[in-house]
Amino acid sequence: MADHVVIVGGGQAAAQAAASLRSEGHAGAITIIGEEIHPPYQRPPLSKKYLSGELAEDRLFIKPPEFYEASGIGLKLGVTATAIDRSGKRVATPKGDVAYDRLILATGSHVRRLNLKGSSLANVFYLRSIADVDLIRPHFEKGKHLVIIGAGYIGLEVAAVAATRGLKVSVVEIASRCLARVTSPVISSFFDGVHRKAGVHFHYDARLEIFEGHDRVEDVLVNGEKLNADFVIAGIGILPSDHLARDAGLTVENGIVVDEFGRTSDPDIYAAGDCTVHFNPFAGRKVRLESVQNAIDQAKIVAAAITGKPKSYAEVPWFWSDQYDLKLQTAGLFSPTDQVVLRGDPATAKFAAFYLRDGVLAAVDAINAAPEFMMGKLLIAKGARLDPARLADPAIPMKNVAT
Repeated sequence: MADHVVIVGGGQAAAQAAASLRSEGHAGAITIIGEEIHPPYQRPPLSKKYLSGELAEDRLFIKPPEFYEASGIGLKLGVTATAIDRSGKRVATPKGDVAYDRLILATGSHVRRLNLKGSSLANVFYLRSIADVDLIRPHFEKGKHLVIIGAGYIGLEVAAVAATRGLKVSVVEIASRCLARVTSPVISSFFDGVHRKAGVHFHYDARLEIFEGHDRVEDVLVNGEKLNADFVIAGIGILPSDHLARDAGLTVENGIVVDEFGRTSDPDIYAAGDCTVHFNPFAGRKVRLESVQNAIDQAKIVAAAITGKPKSYAEVPWFWSDQYDLKLQTAGLFSPTDQVVLRGDPATAKFAAFYLRDGVLAAVDAINAAPEFMMGKLLIAKGARLDPARLADPAIPMKNVAT
């Protein structure tokens, strides 16, 4: 009898693992346990097209509900996995235990929450789920004051939607620039300018002191200055949902540690997506990647391993962000000590920043510049050593910069 594979999670990695198991020939039972009531869905559009109302809820679903029935994949939705019994090979839930032969943890991540006086007031929101956005959207009315805590991808994407809708937007950031954790000052400066032109106000090096109000937030005190707030959205990062693994005694280091096949410290338990930590050869260290690409690729690797076709996971990380009419595409992992080489003029809103580490291409940020992104990703995979002058010259086609 073929193994029963149980998948805990309701996002990209869970859906991909189930689909890949079937496409790789797994004939046994597959069960997805998801704590939300929805079938697995995409999260990136939540802060963009779903928040703006351009995308209907059912368009978020990675696979239509009928796919799971047709593929013989059981869905246990609205069910929370509470514990893993490794010796008995069972996942505990409030609705009874689920036995497994192989287990895949695709538990994703959860928002980092504010620990500040007044942060529990009404109208202080986080954005991680369909339910979160459904609570936020009624507040998106022209002229309302929105204070966003955090100038990372989520914060800036929400700011772009809000500014486009005519809201008054203030972004509060503890660092000295936006996107400080993930990119170079030149890219931060570009996006700062774009948002300011759209009417967004930034408060950098911010000391967030208190949320004031009675039943609901009314003001946010930042560096001694009161910012009027009809509502607040906090985007201060996410944390790996690795508590099930930790409680079960699996190896956890700010995420569930997996090998190149997606296998945890228990040979019958695998993990994929935001909840995992793996050694990435392009970074030269263990990393936890918060990206759709990583979730999809790791899920495929896990399915291949379970079906007896093991492949090592070694992919160049890549990410994207949509803000206004701009598409930022990133490949590789930026380091503050990298040499920055600009190709194109930021004033045209079509350019790229390449990052060389000891002469070798380590990462690229491409804004409305798909060829630079695609070729940059290939060159990172090859460990290409590049001449900065050739790389910076837009007259030389990207396909020829390494020659």
